[in-house]
Amino acid sequence: MADISETVISIQNLRKEFTTSSGGRLTVLDNVTFDIVRGETIVIMGGSGCGKSTLLNCLIGEYEVDAGRIRYQTKDMAEPADIIGLDESRMNEIRKKFGILFQSGALFNSLSLAENVALPLREHSYVEPSIVDIVVTLKLQQVHMLPHRDKMPSMLSGGQKKRAGLARAIVLDPEILFYDEPSAGLDPVTSAAIDDLIMDLSKKLNVTSIVVTHEMDSAFRIADRMVMLDRGRVLKIGPRAEFEALRDATIDQLDSREDKLMNQFLNGHTTGPLTDAEGLSEYEKLLVEG
Repeated sequence: MADISETVISIQNLRKEFTTSSGGRLTVLDNVTFDIVRGETIVIMGGSGCGKSTLLNCLIGEYEVDAGRIRYQTKDMAEPADIIGLDESRMNEIRKKFGILFQSGALFNSLSLAENVALPLREHSYVEPSIVDIVVTLKLQQVHMLPHRDKMPSMLSGGQKKRAGLARAIVLDPEILFYDEPSAGLDPVTSAAIDDLIMDLSKKLNVTSIVVTHEMDSAFRIADRMVMLDRGRVLKIGPRAEFEALRDATIDQLDSREDKLMNQFLNGHTTGPLTDAEGLSEYEKLLVEG
């Protein structure tokens, strides 16, 4: 159960720009502001080019931002730490407090599954080799992958790679877990199994989960709260029930363009505000240009 009195990450007036091929500046995140509270599973969603992956990269310190604050408050911090402009040494200390499941699993092909999971322990802790093996065994058990510990990544299915990546993400017992499109490329049954695993780990490990996805079945299955982005702006943030009501409403029950846009996205309709505009958004053009 999320503790609404405890903010783990506070995002305030976040702005991120990229340089276009013509030398201009393009705003990808525009005044993004919301808090993430301890113990919740919050889903960040939106269409292609909305800025959700950029936001994730800002939250983990991979992208520099142009304005705003990202404050972390983990359990061992006497006061919040703003990661904007933080030196790399201090940022790496904060990174030890979170784990990341990348979209592809991001396993090292030259290492076995057990070696992949052990890597963060060997790189970022002073654990004895015998203890490393015990921890790896426990984490593989938690994601139901222990029988595959000696396999190479090329021998694993897409769903197994996601599970293996998740075992590696939790090996340092993080307080926060980031998921980048955890259901991408998976069939519906495997996707539902990954969702069940996310919910199970969130409960058993008492972690805060931030999930970036455009898969609506998955989002409505796992979310406590949801954030809807469009063109770098936060259209809505609220509990899952509010988004379920918005999804289930008919168009004539909705007044604002924003509500109609979200209704279209949540239902996957081919007509509506999202598809009324011709051509690609400026951000999508930038992505196409590379």
